[in-house]
Amino acid sequence: MAAPRVVVAGGHSAGHIEPAMNFADAVRRLVPAVEITALGTVRGLDTTLIPARGYPLELIPPAPLPRRPGRALLRTPGRLRDSVRAAGSVLRRVRAEVVVGFGGYVSLPAYLAAREQGLPIVVHEANARPGIANRLAARMTPHVFAAGPGIRLAHATAIGIPLRPAIAGLDRPALRDAARQRFGLHPDGPVLLVTGGSQGARALNAAASGAASALRAAGVQVLHITGARHTVDVPAGDPPYVVTPYVDQMRYAYAAADFALCRSGAMTCAELAAVGLPAAYVPLPDRGGEQRLNAEPVVAAGGGLLVGDAALDPAWIETTLIPVLTDPRRIAAMSARARATGAADADVVLARYVLTTIAGRRGSAEPPPW
Repeated sequence: MAAPRVVVAGGHSAGHIEPAMNFADAVRRLVPAVEITALGTVRGLDTTLIPARGYPLELIPPAPLPRRPGRALLRTPGRLRDSVRAAGSVLRRVRAEVVVGFGGYVSLPAYLAAREQGLPIVVHEANARPGIANRLAARMTPHVFAAGPGIRLAHATAIGIPLRPAIAGLDRPALRDAARQRFGLHPDGPVLLVTGGSQGARALNAAASGAASALRAAGVQVLHITGARHTVDVPAGDPPYVVTPYVDQMRYAYAAADFALCRSGAMTCAELAAVGLPAAYVPLPDRGGEQRLNAEPVVAAGGGLLVGDAALDPAWIETTLIPVLTDPRRIAAMSARARATGAADADVVLARYVLTTIAGRRGSAEPPPW
């Protein structure tokens, strides 16, 4: 049987690209000969993140959909038409058998081009509040998946978010000692992981560093990932307060930590739940409250805390967070509840579904070899 030919569309931000690439990796593990092509645009992180994962990238003109009326809206039909035409050309050239979209600028043109060519469309939505591209696509296809059951998207099935196997299969206790040694942390005692994502978060950096003395006095170690564009000045002392701009293998940071202080992007929430790391989530105050919605399921289950951006300061860490960090039994309970909300196999579930869809479209009487 000929190798399946899959086109993935999920670009602009890491929140769209990462699950798309994790899905692609899962398909490749199941069928090493698979032909996967990624659609992207010159906007955002497509040209940086996708080639680094080893997948051919085909660029099409971006066609962002403005949220408000104005001149940009008047230009949208022409831009979208050009983008759909370019996407269709790619689909024909690579002889695509399915389009799998994860949202972002590139997805809607890919969906529309696939519909014109009669190709199956598979949609995955990671965010608690679906974007316009996936909301429209969910009306075009029955093949719709979402991160969780609370996501309002037409006939969506909740499967979680595709994660890297290094995260989904992480055994935190087994890696704990090596991870702590890697960062210069003591093998014993609570560790707080502070991270604002790859770009960092000024509010988190200021609050955590401002509470450094209180954290040390309580015996709490800190692994603080500031983001490449931010700096934090914390005097040396004991217990360690380790500051680093970036960590390229987050499984070590997760394994070293007992608790996290972080934003609540969809990927962050999914990864922490999968590895059972409880957290204090600080949603971005903009984006219409989307990040708050991402964190609400794990918080409601007892696997995390929720604090507003404006409420986060050194005093909150001292009065609210430190009592949690110094209570091992509470942390253990929160860890178990966080893990219970996670999904570690979404990448394989989605990959098998897409491969089965291709086999069904081919009409083969024999079961597919994958």
